[in-house]
Parts: sequence; C-alpha cells; structure tokens
Amino acid sequence: MLKLLFMKKQQKKSGQAKSEILQGIPKACMDEATAVEFMEKQRWDNIPACPRCGDTDVEKMTDGNGGRNKRFLWRCHGCKQQFTVRIGTVFEDSRIPLKVWCHAFWRACSSKKGVSALQISRECQVSYKSALFLMHRIRFAMTETNTEKLQGTIEADETFCGGKPRYRRENRSKWSTRTPVVAVVKRGGDVRAKVTSDITAKSLKSVIFENVDLNSRLMTDDNKTYRPIGRKFPKGHFSVMHTMGEYARGDITTNTIESYFALLKRGLYGTFHAVSKKHLHRYVSEFQFRWNTRKIDDGQRLAIAIRQAEGKRLMYCEPKAG
Repeated sequence: MLKLLFMKKQQKKSGQAKSEILQGIPKACMDEATAVEFMEKQRWDNIPACPRCGDTDVEKMTDGNGGRNKRFLWRCHGCKQQFTVRIGTVFEDSRIPLKVWCHAFWRACSSKKGVSALQISRECQVSYKSALFLMHRIRFAMTETNTEKLQGTIEADETFCGGKPRYRRENRSKWSTRTPVVAVVKRGGDVRAKVTSDITAKSLKSVIFENVDLNSRLMTDDNKTYRPIGRKFPKGHFSVMHTMGEYARGDITTNTIESYFALLKRGLYGTFHAVSKKHLHRYVSEFQFRWNTRKIDDGQRLAIAIRQAEGKRLMYCEPKAG
C-alpha cells in the first residue's frame, strides 16, 4: 500500500505542468522551422513588427504552396522591405541555425555555473570557433543596461580571477596577472559587478557610487580603502574583521557578495577553466544575469534573455576607421 502511494506521488510529481516555454524549447532545439516560430513568439509575442521601421503591418512570405518561405522571410508594407526574426538581434547575419541558438540560450540560462563552448560544440555538432563566438554573443545579450541604483542594505567586496597569485610573499606590493572584479549586491536583491584594472580607492569609489544609492547601509570587510567611501553613507558604513577571523556580527556580514563570487569562481574554474582578461567582463555579465533572475524559473529566464538580444550586435572583428 505504501509502495502504491509512493508511486502515485512520484507520477504526480513527474507529471506536473510545465510552462509553455519549457514545453516548446526541446522541440525548437530539434527542428529549424519550430525554432524560428519559437524565436518569433518570444520576440514579438504574436504581434510581429518590422525591426527597421517598427510597422506592424507585415505578412509572412510563402513558398507558393501555402507553406512558409524557406528563408522564413516577412514583408513589411510600411518600408517595403523584407526581414526575418534575426534582424536587429545578436544572431543577425549568423549562419548558425536558429535551433542551435535556441539550444545554446537554453543551456546558458538553465546551467547555474554556465556551459562551455566546447560542450555546445559537442552537443550541436558545430565548430568550436562558431560555438565560442555564439556563446560570447549570448553573454553580450545577457548584459543588463539602464540598471537602477541599488538601495537598502548593500554589501561591497572585490575578488581576483585567473592568473597567478596577486603578490609574492616577500613583496606584497608586486601585483601579477590576476584580474580584479568589484561587485556590490543588495541583500536579497540584485548584484552589480564590474571588471576593473585595479582595486584602488578611485576604482572602488567609481563602482560603488555608480551603482549604489547613498541613502543605504554599506557593508564591507576591513579593507581600509572603504573607509573614506563609507563616510558618504549617512545611514552608516559597517565592516567585519576578516583579518581577525570574524565573518558575521549580527546582521553585519558580506556573506551575500561572497556567495556571488563563489558561483562566479566555480564557473570560471570548473566550467570554463581559463578566461582571458579580454573577455572576462562578458562572463561576469552572464553570472550577474543569472543571479538577478535566480527567483524565476528557467523558462522565464530564457524569455528575458531572448528579448534582451534585441537591438544588440557583437561583431567578430571590430570595424576599423577608414
């Protein structure tokens, strides 16, 4: 009897209703036509519009037999031009099938510590070079813009990613190849992270004042560099003495920002293994996006990432003047 009840409970759990996005994404990863329709649904939400002029007076182009055009074209009656769902997004002019893009977006949004380009290359049977650039464009799409300043109880800290140790024991002023990342997080809320060239007072001040409302409580470790910055916060600057082995004193702690750094470093070391300084900011943006959307399910996170891909372009080679 107990075994029967357990089996019924398991069946009910495995048969729970999924969101429309999570139901449709596996099919979109296998068929190109389904992938195109999935991307159109996420981008336009049943109201297709021309990405060039914004007119909604558009129509699907057919192949003459009632089916869709093999290039999945649309025609705008406003500007008289043709377009597809790719135009005006990070996957514009990409020869990679949209079903591969759907799969890569899904994996990037559902993997807590990220997915490597080599893994996407194996799963989708594309070259590593194509998979790497594809993932960089997805990270570029995840980059948040026009973010509001954080307010409340704010934790600030810095860390170092990659490279060799930041100093030799006999000469602590000698920095090496590790890249600093400065971040601030609202306790229970969003995070803002930025790759910097150093962790001087000027760099820390720039990141904190750019992303934090001064009408907040600031929590840091006992780094002396934060002291003049903390004086600008009327509600107080509180610090924990990490050098003395103290990591929490009541609600005074930096454990939240340490949690973000833990996820970032586990992803960099465990999933990606090696990240260059040139592209580190894109990986930081990816982990920031997943942190800020951690309270919603994978389907909602995927929809947001696809919508954020609109209006962005990342070129393989930067255009040169002249």
